[in-house]
Amino acid sequence: MLLHLLYVIAFTILAFLAVSNLIRNLMTLSVESQRHYAPRSWPMGKPQPTGTASLRLVPHPEFLDATGNVINEPLLVMRSMSVDDAREQLDAIYESSPGSNAAGSNELRDDG
Repeated sequence: MLLHLLYVIAFTILAFLAVSNLIRNLMTLSVESQRHYAPRSWPMGKPQPTGTASLRLVPHPEFLDATGNVINEPLLVMRSMSVDDAREQLDAIYESSPGSNAAGSNELRDDG
């Protein structure tokens, strides 16, 4: 019975630590998502201007290309398709590959 009580106490402590860590991570994520990133034109050593008039909203760095311009093309495009359409496309890719033996195996089936 003492062992069961020890397990309950240990898992209660672990659950408390996990929930507190989850709450702390959610708070950190909330703060990070509202942060504004400085434009790349500001030198690292100089102070950034403060105030609402000088604050300029800059998108997240992943939405910028190497020169700092905003990317206007979609980063990920998904469309829904049926399983049969996906299977047909995969079969077409497989049959068009150079190591594919699909054409040879079809000829053997026709002759035999």
